[in-house]
Amino acid sequence: MTEFEGQPHRRPLTYDEVQALFDAADGRVEEIRSRGRKGALAAQRDAALLKTTYAFGLRRREAWGLDLPDLRRNPQVPQFVGYGAVFVRWGKSSNGSPPKRRTVLTVPEMDWVVPVLQQWVEEVRTLFAPGNHPALWVTERRGRLSCRAINEAFEEARDAAGLDPVLDLHCLRHSYITHLIEFGYPERFAQDQASHSYASTTAIYTGVSDEFRNRLMAKTLRERYGAPLGEKP
Repeated sequence: MTEFEGQPHRRPLTYDEVQALFDAADGRVEEIRSRGRKGALAAQRDAALLKTTYAFGLRRREAWGLDLPDLRRNPQVPQFVGYGAVFVRWGKSSNGSPPKRRTVLTVPEMDWVVPVLQQWVEEVRTLFAPGNHPALWVTERRGRLSCRAINEAFEEARDAAGLDPVLDLHCLRHSYITHLIEFGYPERFAQDQASHSYASTTAIYTGVSDEFRNRLMAKTLRERYGAPLGEKP
């Protein structure tokens, strides 16, 4: 018996909703700075965390367990420098087995996460003075950010963006898998990126948009019947 991850409230966010979430997270940083309050660094960390969670389709515990050495270089994409892949060590286990491990590649459509991670690792994280602590996401007390704090980071950005309060952090994973399919990646690739044992599980996560379905239908009709009258082929 495994937990069913396809609860009705766990739906993929639209592209506009994802953008609104990230804008709200970034806006919180500027708001705190403008008021001269403490917490701007933590807000900047939370914004980078949410973007990373979406860009690699991570579960909460997977994002929580990331360490600096888990950021990997992909020789096939040298322009991504040391952020061409993420090695996940705390993947979801099954039937009492140890956590599954996998490498999630940075896809070109998510290349915007490279400068986000680069800024966090090389500029912002060091301001927390974490010392030798390996955690990617650290706190002001120089410890690893808790799973609860990760949830709260999403909820604060969600509420600030005016999104449905029923949405939770796991919806970013649904969004990632759905958007991979919409980008045109094969379902098998999405399945491997998400570390799903069965394609049926990936299908539960996928909720492609009406716009994508209409484009796909138009493409299929054009290939089968040719361009409609008055339309250039």
